[in-house]
Amino acid sequence: MAAPRTMLDKLWDAHEILRREDGVSLLWVDRHLVHEGSHHAFAKIAARGLKVVRPDLTFAVVDHYAPTLDRTKIADPKIARMIGTLRDNAQAHRLRLFDLQDQDQGIVHVIGPEQGLTLPGLSINCGDSHTSTHGAFGALAFGIGATEVAHVLATQTVWQRKPRTMRITVNGTLGPGVTAKDIALNWIAALGTGGAQGHAVEYAGSAVRALSMEGRMTLCNLSIEGGARLGMIAPDETTFDYLKGRAFAPGKGWEKAVTAWSALVSDEGASFDREVVFNATEIAPTVTWGTSPEQALPVTAAIPDPARLDPEKAKAADAALEYMGLQPGRPLDGTPVDQVFIGSCTNGRIEDLRAAAAVLAGHRAKVPGLVSPGSAQVKAQAEQEGLDVVFKNAGLTWASSGCSMCVGMNGDQVAAGKRCASSTNRNFRGRQGPGARTHLMSPAMVAAAALTGTITDVRRFLGERAA
Repeated sequence: MAAPRTMLDKLWDAHEILRREDGVSLLWVDRHLVHEGSHHAFAKIAARGLKVVRPDLTFAVVDHYAPTLDRTKIADPKIARMIGTLRDNAQAHRLRLFDLQDQDQGIVHVIGPEQGLTLPGLSINCGDSHTSTHGAFGALAFGIGATEVAHVLATQTVWQRKPRTMRITVNGTLGPGVTAKDIALNWIAALGTGGAQGHAVEYAGSAVRALSMEGRMTLCNLSIEGGARLGMIAPDETTFDYLKGRAFAPGKGWEKAVTAWSALVSDEGASFDREVVFNATEIAPTVTWGTSPEQALPVTAAIPDPARLDPEKAKAADAALEYMGLQPGRPLDGTPVDQVFIGSCTNGRIEDLRAAAAVLAGHRAKVPGLVSPGSAQVKAQAEQEGLDVVFKNAGLTWASSGCSMCVGMNGDQVAAGKRCASSTNRNFRGRQGPGARTHLMSPAMVAAAALTGTITDVRRFLGERAA
């Protein structure tokens, strides 16, 4: 009998064309997603006189540089040039382009699932590290570099070494105000940014199964911040319900597709290179205090004292506290913030906006903020539900869809020295702008920070709502 296989084994075997003597595999690519930053790869194939070999499997998206406040005129020539170059390449190679005025435009990792381009069992690549988001559907999804993007454009294949396997199991029930974002920040804080280095992480357990697809996408999205090559969750009824009727999802062959997708689970007895188990009841709303996603703690904790950490972490903590302008021993709760941001491929979906709006409803924010939906469809749905009115009545700016203040390429930035409560994925130095200070947290936690002007335990507001 064949040995039990993990989900990674099944996906890898289904896409492996050949394996070199050094163990590196040539994999077939089912979906290739490109954006403005892919211009280097297009230039590489143009220099060799090559065309995109499978334009039907390649999809172009304006997201990183997409203006969110005014799309009628792009004032910055650099931004206009980046978007124009993508348009030119899409036209030259006959690619489906989700352009600024497209009703389906949005962040690539939001619209892929939204359109049904992301399906269980597919291999998906994009020149963006957070491609792992798509693994929430039981897909083999990972980011690639510019040279690899060029290789996929020209051949529809990519060379990769198979990662080791790791299973993170989260059992139990999440408490009020605790989300997939908190699960992710919790495990990254516990294991470190290298805790999953070189591994494909499969998420399992009752708490993971209870997550919506939006929550699962958040969890897989943040796998990269823990050093993983990719994250994945086996498809189930939650997955199928989300996908049914999507534009690119199977139509007539739906039942047959579901049968095939249902087999994309790790076999009983399958062996993983590493196993880690967490208790969902022990996870609290979590906030980063430093300049790495692993520098995170429950909102109820105090800012750590580097003198109490091991020497390697102490040096990093010292540097982070100096950059962030924080004092050891002070409570995280109550730390003043200057502004807030809700959006990104991590937390810009409809569920995220609903959670933030539920906290903000009927209240006025004490600090300014920007809300950028993950896609034009999410924006339209939020407006149908009146969520935009909640944000605007709270004093926040309601913007169009794009990567926006997550990475600051489009001009939406945090000023030097200013502190931002953010629903994004990275709190690196200067990530949201030169000198910007970023605290990562869930959208509901961002909303709580907006109301108080400080980092605040959102459960305080949930208690008010319950009363």
